[in-house]
Amino acid sequence: MTQLVTLNARILEGLYCEALVLAEEVRAAFSLSGRIEQAGQDEDLARVALSCVGLRTTTRMMHAIAWLLNHRAYLKGELSEFQLRRYGALARDERGTDEASFDLLDEDVRELVDATEQFYARLMRLDHAWRQRQPSVPPGALQRLRQRFGSPASR
Repeated sequence: MTQLVTLNARILEGLYCEALVLAEEVRAAFSLSGRIEQAGQDEDLARVALSCVGLRTTTRMMHAIAWLLNHRAYLKGELSEFQLRRYGALARDERGTDEASFDLLDEDVRELVDATEQFYARLMRLDHAWRQRQPSVPPGALQRLRQRFGSPASR
């Protein structure tokens, strides 16, 4: 049985603040200055790993923030439910982290990547549950349908 999800402004603001904090931590963690301690060929591999994982992690957080901004706009009346359902879906995060690259990173960076993946998984569950509920029909559309086809009581 699917639980109906109502995303209210308070929940979204909390998630949005959490996303901003995570995004700032990601930005700081993936700046290359001082992050690579190996020398030689391992250093090159570590730099490539840091770049690849950094790009995936940054993209994940950008998608999360965009999703949250769309839901905030919906709650403020700036987007219709139709627009949010059509254009506001959270992108699937299907590309897992390459374990070989992941193992080259510092422990604190790996923990941060895990935190962003867990945060994104929470948003995916919310998005999925929200999409399972029936969309509301705008009053104007219902009124136009009744005018066009008549109400069931008049038949």
